[in-house]
Amino acid sequence: MAVELCLLLLLFCGSTISEVQPIYKPPPGTLDFGFVPSKTYDTGAYHEPGSIGILFKIVHAFLYLVQPNSFPQDLIRKVAQQQLGKTQGDYQKAIYYEIGFIVSAALGLLFILLLPLVGLCFCMCRCCDNCGGEMHQRQKKNADCQRSCFATFLFVASLIISVGVLCAYAANQHLTNQVRGAKKLVNSNFKDLKIFLNDTPAQIDYLVSQYNTAKDKALSDLNNVGPVLGTRVQEQLGKEVRPALDAALTMAGAIRETKEALENVSVSVEVLQEGTERLRANLTDVKTHLSNTLNDSACNAAQAASTCNIIRNSLSQLNVNANFSGLPGVSSQLAKVNDVLKIDLSSLVQKGYAAFNDTPDLVVNQTRNILSDIKSVLESIGSNITTFTKALPVQKILDDLMVYLTQSEAYVQDYFPLVEQYDFYRWLGCLILCCMVVLILVFYYLGLLCGTCGYDKHASPTTRGCISNTGGNFLMAGVGFSFLFSWVLMTVVVLTFVTGGNVEKLVCEPFEDKNLFKVLDTPYLLNQQWKNYLAGILFKNPNVNLTFEKVYSDCKENKGIYTSLHLEYLFNINEFLNISMYTEDVALKIEHIQINLSKIILLDEIGKENLLNFSSSGIDGIDFSAYLTEINKSVTKVDLLSFANDLEARADQLPKGALENALKGHANSIRMIHNQQVVPLEQAMSTLNQSVRLLKKTSSELMVKVKNVISAVNAAQFLINNNASQVIVQETKKYMDTIVGYFEQYTEWVKESIAMEVAACKPIANVIDTAVDIFLCSYITDSVNTFWFGLGGSSMFLIPAIIFAVKLSKYYRRMDTEDVYDDSVEQW
Repeated sequence: MAVELCLLLLLFCGSTISEVQPIYKPPPGTLDFGFVPSKTYDTGAYHEPGSIGILFKIVHAFLYLVQPNSFPQDLIRKVAQQQLGKTQGDYQKAIYYEIGFIVSAALGLLFILLLPLVGLCFCMCRCCDNCGGEMHQRQKKNADCQRSCFATFLFVASLIISVGVLCAYAANQHLTNQVRGAKKLVNSNFKDLKIFLNDTPAQIDYLVSQYNTAKDKALSDLNNVGPVLGTRVQEQLGKEVRPALDAALTMAGAIRETKEALENVSVSVEVLQEGTERLRANLTDVKTHLSNTLNDSACNAAQAASTCNIIRNSLSQLNVNANFSGLPGVSSQLAKVNDVLKIDLSSLVQKGYAAFNDTPDLVVNQTRNILSDIKSVLESIGSNITTFTKALPVQKILDDLMVYLTQSEAYVQDYFPLVEQYDFYRWLGCLILCCMVVLILVFYYLGLLCGTCGYDKHASPTTRGCISNTGGNFLMAGVGFSFLFSWVLMTVVVLTFVTGGNVEKLVCEPFEDKNLFKVLDTPYLLNQQWKNYLAGILFKNPNVNLTFEKVYSDCKENKGIYTSLHLEYLFNINEFLNISMYTEDVALKIEHIQINLSKIILLDEIGKENLLNFSSSGIDGIDFSAYLTEINKSVTKVDLLSFANDLEARADQLPKGALENALKGHANSIRMIHNQQVVPLEQAMSTLNQSVRLLKKTSSELMVKVKNVISAVNAAQFLINNNASQVIVQETKKYMDTIVGYFEQYTEWVKESIAMEVAACKPIANVIDTAVDIFLCSYITDSVNTFWFGLGGSSMFLIPAIIFAVKLSKYYRRMDTEDVYDDSVEQW
């Protein structure tokens, strides 16, 4: 890892700044190595021209009209390889590409040659009193209309020239302002470079120090081998052990419930037998008394005879229905179950639970020596990484780079005033050119002002006022200076147009759409012996697929320089960060972990024998059908409350007297018997029903259930005694993978950090953008192109301005002679 970082610095030689972005936050369950330390950088490789940007866009649109052709990659390649012209048609292609610039430059040269010549001829012609030089004007009826039209056209042309010179002045001033502000951008780059050099060692140290995060986590798991490995082993074994113990514990509860149920059956049967005997005796007494009452003479009366007969016929219902005296007893089963309960099976099962839950402690005790060896291996790995890192001459390289950077900064600082001085000369020269146009405009505007204000339409050409005459002279002075300066202006326009336009088309636009990089990446272009020039420079191996476009794009995305420059061909980080070289010793130590769990006893023989005794207690031999048959019967043949209510109702049908009162007394006696004897018996029958049904459920296939429980316990015990080693090996492998996984996370994090964060090369793209996109294109080329665009437009409109000014001056100047109105066309 440290070797790689060292090589990054060697190859980059301090020409980058690092603009690091934070790494992604790791998801839950993984190690968090934090963020690689980084600082904020000041450099922003982006230029916003402001309001003048509208002019830049207009100039770009004009250049597209002049040169709409696509970037000539093939021609540029041939020029770079000095092979232009060796193939037929190369020059034709070049001319076709440059045809817009050629035609425009030819028109400019024609302007430069002809306009001074025309001015000379015009001057000589006027000296001979021709070409309007004769101070005589024929007066026409439409003279006022012509004068107004000429004045309007000249004013419009002057306005257009004014706009052009303002654009040129704004571009000139913009370039100067940007040059003055460039020093701050340069200083910002140097400042960021120093931050990068000072911050890189901290990044390297941070990557190395984060080994402790993985190591500490591994040591934490090793120190907690019981909760970690022991719990894993316990969980795997528990899939069979816990259900077996749970079944045994459930059976122990069933034994206690069986005892309670047997006791309830025994007590309930005794209560029911005694209660039914008392109930039978009481019901017999009631029937006897009722029969005596019904034998009274009052029942022989016509009104009572039928009622008494009905009551007499229903007396047979007053009898006990259920017979509990013949039910078999459960005393022998209860005695056997009590013998079984003399041994506390629940306690024995809990001991099995406790022994099984001690698995983590057994793991800790049996792995103590091996764990100390593993900790020693981890410490030695950390020491080796630290020692190897300190042995690298990283600090010396950084010091050398800092010296180189300081010298470069001093060189730039020394020569920057000279750049500003030359820029001042350029600014002054461009200002003088603008002043030439302004001087011409001043004469035109003064001529228009004086001529318009001083013109008297009632005055004849020979009697025109001084102000009007002065206006005409100003116009002719503007014409004269136009002829003097126009060729100088157009010369500058042509030179800057050809230069600036081609720089925009051949450098700036292809740089923006990356076609320029495609040309640079042409095989054997910059070196006829190298297929890939950049790879040949860096690796001395031109066959490596390393291109300028790929490097620029990767750096634009702020990828690490290791990824951008494909430094794996120089130093393969995957070999250095091979996880096996760090974890092989650790894995070997963990594989030697041996854990013996044979001391764990889930259920001893006493507990198993106790279960077998319970299965042979005889509860499955109880005649449950006999019990359920009697339980399902009612206590009495008739509901005593209903019988008492019916008896009382029939007594009300009898005449008032002793018979009625006696029958009602018997009804109350029956109700009392129901409340005091039948209700308790019904409750006892409910208890007996629940207990019998519980015993029936428990006794169903009791022997099979007990054998299943014992078989499950034996199987779990066999797993612990004989097959636990396989489970331990599996869980130890998982435990080893967990420990090794921490180092895998560390190495992957280091790879990711080196690829994306350490020495992130976005500053390379920033440097290129600053030099080409900002300085060359935005500052210089856009300003120069806007300057010639404004100045060229002003120069072109000097021609119509000259014509209109000469025409208009004839109407403002004082003539020597005059003539009458004449409709003929004036010749000059």
